[in-house]
Amino acid sequence: MTITNPMTILFFMGIFSGMGLGKSTFDILAALWMVLGVFLGSACWWLSLSLGVSVFRSRFTPNSLVWVNRISGVIVLVFGLFSLYSLILK
Repeated sequence: MTITNPMTILFFMGIFSGMGLGKSTFDILAALWMVLGVFLGSACWWLSLSLGVSVFRSRFTPNSLVWVNRISGVIVLVFGLFSLYSLILK
């Protein structure tokens, strides 16, 4: 699922190019370690996310989920407004 996110792909492209994996000399061992690290990091993220949801699932009622959604929406709105404000200042 991680590879279907365009921002993740752009992020990894930046990391790979920053580490020099796009050079004319190609080190297969470095590339394999990088791919393994990305795979293990992604697997750990999704495992911890799934475990966290399964542990806390029973503690959330529909009413509390409404508040989680409202708070998340306000946070996204604040970040969006801050981004627009910083754009206007430039």
